Amino acid sequence: MKMTDIKRQWRDVWISFSLALLIATKGISAQMRYSIQEELRLGTAVGNVAKDLGLDLGRLAERNLRVVSGTKQDLFKVNPKDGSLLVNQRVDREELCAKTVPCITNLKAVVENPLEMHQIIIEILDVNDNSPKFPEENYTLEVLESAIVGSRFQMEGAHDLDVGLNSIHSYKLNNNQYFRLEIEDFAEEGKVPFLVLQRPLDREHTAQHWLQLTATDGGKPPKSGTINITVIVSDINDNSPVCHKQKYTITIKENAPVGTFLLTVNASDSDEGVNGEIEYSLRSKFRGLASEPFDLNSKTGQITVKGHLDYEEKQVYEIKVLAADKGAVSLSTQCNVVVRVEDVNDNQPEIDITSLSSRIPEDAPPGTVVALMGVTDLDSGVNGQVVLSVSPDLPFDLKPSPDGQSYSLVTKDYLDKETVHTYNITITANDLGSPALLSSKVIQVDVLDVNDNNPLFTHNPFTFYVHENNKAGMSIFHVSATDADGGENAEVTYSIDRKSTMPSISSFLNINEANGTISALKSFDFETLKTFQLQVVATDSGTPSLSSNVTVNVFILDQNDNAPVILYPVSSNGSAEGVEEIPRNVNAGHLVTKVRAYDADIGYNGWLLFSLQEVTDHSLFGLDRYTGQIRTLRSFTETDDAEHKLVILVKDNGNVSLSATATVIVKLVEPKEAFAASDVKSAARDDEDNNVTLYLMITLGSVSVLFLVSIIVLIAMQCSKSTDYTSKYLQETNYDGTLCHSIQYRSGDKRYMLVGPRMSIGSTIVPGSHANTLVLPDRRRASEEPKAPNADWRYSASLRAGGVMQSSVHMEESSVMQGAQGVLVQNWPTASSAADGEGGEVSPPMGAGVDSNSWHFRYGPGGPGAPPQHLKPGEVPPEAFIIPGSPAIISIRQNQGGEDDKSDFITFGKKEEAKKKKKKKKEKKDKKDKGKDDDE
Repeated sequence: MKMTDIKRQWRDVWISFSLALLIATKGISAQMRYSIQEELRLGTAVGNVAKDLGLDLGRLAERNLRVVSGTKQDLFKVNPKDGSLLVNQRVDREELCAKTVPCITNLKAVVENPLEMHQIIIEILDVNDNSPKFPEENYTLEVLESAIVGSRFQMEGAHDLDVGLNSIHSYKLNNNQYFRLEIEDFAEEGKVPFLVLQRPLDREHTAQHWLQLTATDGGKPPKSGTINITVIVSDINDNSPVCHKQKYTITIKENAPVGTFLLTVNASDSDEGVNGEIEYSLRSKFRGLASEPFDLNSKTGQITVKGHLDYEEKQVYEIKVLAADKGAVSLSTQCNVVVRVEDVNDNQPEIDITSLSSRIPEDAPPGTVVALMGVTDLDSGVNGQVVLSVSPDLPFDLKPSPDGQSYSLVTKDYLDKETVHTYNITITANDLGSPALLSSKVIQVDVLDVNDNNPLFTHNPFTFYVHENNKAGMSIFHVSATDADGGENAEVTYSIDRKSTMPSISSFLNINEANGTISALKSFDFETLKTFQLQVVATDSGTPSLSSNVTVNVFILDQNDNAPVILYPVSSNGSAEGVEEIPRNVNAGHLVTKVRAYDADIGYNGWLLFSLQEVTDHSLFGLDRYTGQIRTLRSFTETDDAEHKLVILVKDNGNVSLSATATVIVKLVEPKEAFAASDVKSAARDDEDNNVTLYLMITLGSVSVLFLVSIIVLIAMQCSKSTDYTSKYLQETNYDGTLCHSIQYRSGDKRYMLVGPRMSIGSTIVPGSHANTLVLPDRRRASEEPKAPNADWRYSASLRAGGVMQSSVHMEESSVMQGAQGVLVQNWPTASSAADGEGGEVSPPMGAGVDSNSWHFRYGPGGPGAPPQHLKPGEVPPEAFIIPGSPAIISIRQNQGGEDDKSDFITFGKKEEAKKKKKKKKEKKDKKDKGKDDDE
């Protein structure tokens, strides 16, 4: 307990004691009465106690005016300044007096000096500050649906803490069809409301009713309180179950498995609880007959299949379902269910193979029949209609018969055994039922191999590296080829193509026909043969056989099989010995001699190193290990020997090195003797050089003579062919041009002439002269008349020298190179702008050694079919002309015959404009001649 509370208790005790003593001695001198409403604001003045008691306001503090309530709550207090009575705490009438009327509070006003006590009575008036309130906000009332009209149901009334007019004044019920409100006034309880049933209840129609009761007091303004009443109508078993459908109908497929759900029979009962719980049961149409192949769930009414259905046995089932409630007196009803069985596609089609060719050659043409088959289906209608199919990825197809009951399996493309050697063909039969049933049958077809693949080498070309000095008869390498065919068609034999391989090579090579191993019949020598090439043919064993060839490039690898050969010094008897004389007064570094050696091998095997194997004095001579030079290391002294022997070892760098030795005897002589010895050696060397020069001159002379003799023989053979010739043009008698070289020879039915690209100094070129025109002799007989030139002459593209053609140069005056009389001279044509049957220009090829701007060339008639031209000795026909150093060959084709006039010749070198004019003139002339003929 707090200290302030203890002090307050003591103060109250003392005041009570003082008041009691005062009353006992003097009593209460005055009594005052005040009236106030409850719930006044704190500090509100109730009345002026000092004024009403007639106290001196100036002595209030001295007399200590105060009020004493005698309770723990100090609801009021006195203002010590003016003596007014004020509200000190909340004044709640309901809390102070509850239902007591009137509500009185007694106070004691005490003053001292002298001590006086006065009674103050305060009446607290009620205000409407409380609303009516029911004990609960929601109330549930349960009424049997069999309750009679007029039944009364008492409700608990509302309570209002206010009194008098502010207490409960009236009740009101919301509008409804089933209940009305009656009010009874009891002395103790006050007004009590009653609900009266005014029409019969039906739970199946309305199971619950929601009412609202309102209590209102008499205050101004009035206040009210409400309660929500839920009237629950209790059920009685007064309704029979009712089926949702009088007749249930369903169709089910005959292949429905056991347990298949058909339908749910729904029956409802308006009652509730056990009165509304329904049980289902099957009732057979005929007593004593076993139940149909269906099962019924007694609680849910679900019907399922429990046996096998067969459309062929029964198509319609009629089921009676009894629905009964669980009331004390059970009520029931009967629901009818009709189950129709639907025929389904439950028979698979069957494929029957009537004929089969299981082995088909791969070259069989498309459309080849592989198998014949029939198909059946026990179902009827669309369920019995069957369609056969095969995978579209296979090279096979199915062709149906007109009645659709049989099919033929044929190939739709060529087969390839190398890709697929066996086909497992799945034939699928689908009926048209829904869902469709299918069956399949696998046919195995083996593809017979046909020799349609050439052997294929693993490499093309093959490249092998073989060491020299191989053992003769041993295999050196092998080639391999595969054939995509099978069986005998894939058996490959190997052979060397002797025709395309040089005989010198193929003669010492042998190949194993079975495995392609190639062996050499002799040992290779790199120094003799470094590489060779051969053709190997692989042939299969098919009929007819196929083959392919491959180029084999063989490179011989060098081995260190050649010892170094000493080239210098070499003595007269062939031994590697030599004597060198040097003056005694030479200085250090003097070149004594150089040992020269040669190794036929290459690479490291032919890389030679020199070393001193034996020397009399190591301080005198030094040898360069790479060049073989022997030099003095110091000057000679009088004590040095006059003769020194040096043995030089020459060794190659092979894995197993080979070597040779050379011996050099160095003699020290006096300077005069050394000079004399050197003169003798020089003379000997000059004699040897003169002999070599003589031999070379003899050799060159012999070759030249043979060449000249060959040319003379060829010219003589050419000249002896024909000595009679004619010329269409005049010959220049003083023609002094010459050709330095000309060789004629025959190749088949053509003759060629090699012409050197040089002219003699006397050759002349005179522009615009007929005498300078190149003459092509006519090889025909003199008795025959010339014929018109062929318009289809050509010269080959090989006229282009080095593949480069120079454009022709158009000149008003053209010329040709002249040659000596009796010798044919031609320029080198390269390109022509002339059309067939017209003249055109050409110019010599690049590199012919002549000026291409000054050449003119004209062709005359003649050809392979024309009579041979009569040429003078040394002449060649224009269709067989070769320019040395160039691949150009003039080849001209001309028709046989032709009239002997100038129009028979085709002239190159005229301008295009002149050609066109000439052509137009000729056309006009032909028209005029034709007109004359018509007039005649």
